[in-house]
Amino acid sequence: MHNSKNTKEKKVNKNQYDVIIIGAGASGLMCAIQAGKRGRKVLILEKANKVGKKILMSGGGKCNFTNLDVQPENYICHNPYFVISALSQYTQWDFIGMVADYQIEYEQRDLGKLFTLNGAKDILNMLLAECDKTKNVEILCHINVEQAEFQNHQFIIHTSQQTFSCQSLVIASGGLSIPTLGGSGVGYQIAKDFGHQVYPTRAGLVPFTFSDKFKNFTESLSGIAIDATLSNHDASFNEALLFTHRGLSGPSSLQLSNYWHLGEEIQIDFLPQIDLKELFLAKKQTQPKIVLRTILSEFLPKNMVLQLQQLLWQDIADKPLAEINNQKLAQLAEQLHGLAVKPSGTEGYRTAEVTLGGVDCDEVSSQDMQSLKQKGLYFIGEVLDVTGHLGGYNFQWAWSSGFVAGQSI
Repeated sequence: MHNSKNTKEKKVNKNQYDVIIIGAGASGLMCAIQAGKRGRKVLILEKANKVGKKILMSGGGKCNFTNLDVQPENYICHNPYFVISALSQYTQWDFIGMVADYQIEYEQRDLGKLFTLNGAKDILNMLLAECDKTKNVEILCHINVEQAEFQNHQFIIHTSQQTFSCQSLVIASGGLSIPTLGGSGVGYQIAKDFGHQVYPTRAGLVPFTFSDKFKNFTESLSGIAIDATLSNHDASFNEALLFTHRGLSGPSSLQLSNYWHLGEEIQIDFLPQIDLKELFLAKKQTQPKIVLRTILSEFLPKNMVLQLQQLLWQDIADKPLAEINNQKLAQLAEQLHGLAVKPSGTEGYRTAEVTLGGVDCDEVSSQDMQSLKQKGLYFIGEVLDVTGHLGGYNFQWAWSSGFVAGQSI
């Protein structure tokens, strides 16, 4: 009799923690490390079959873990000031310092992006080693969180397997992007259950798709990449542009997708570094017999020039410059610097790197990520209405928001 009572008591205690974190991704692991260091008993509940799946596949498996230049302007949020506090409390240099302590080799690529040399597993192993070091962090995978509630001064977390309780609850469940990696909407649901506003979500950092004649254009150039500028009314990005059999991808497309809405046109500048009008008129003087495709083939892949010719100047394809009037040349230059195309959509959450929208940051403390509606409830990482540009900014947000919450819980 006495034994069974003890066993029962133990069972209740076993499921009681100081901190429960929903999600074993970048922000959740960083938060657990900080809380564990402070002697808190931490449990991470992860829906997927293993931890850090998104870390492992990010950056083509090389994990673009931060950027040398992190500014608030690199983030999209309804409250543009929200990110400042966390990013200044835990900077890119702090994370780079941890990477250096673990002697992880990394390289700098264009625009300040930092990637591991030997694979994303180095970053994940470092985070797990830091969790182990604290001796206070437990991780359970394959756990489906169904609901969270607050009663008798504690949070009760109901899962498909069992029930857990804690003093502080951290939502680090990420967004809806790439559902195969364990993304889910549970964080948004918990936020709503506790009275938080959640901004509508949509796929971000995602390739564009087309269904009109421009689809034939991209299809015929599938696999070709050029440096181009992609823009709309709200933003402009000058980075690599990749043509695919479905549409447009590559950094410039992914970046612009964060600022694009269905039904809008986007503009492609195929040669942002050259003044084509000036070039055409100069060539007309010096090489009057040359044709347009010959000039453009110096700067763009031949196949692309032929496709552009078919699209824009098929009627004068074989005319020498001397026979094309200056107004027509100026018009063509303008089109090549700003070809307007209308995506039919994006590839959606299936390939999106991030989720735009999320928990309203005006209802969360920017100092420590605690809910302003429910004491002890925290939101970190991608579940918040914070989306970074491509280039390591989303990881830095995960590290920074996870760190500040971990200092507080």
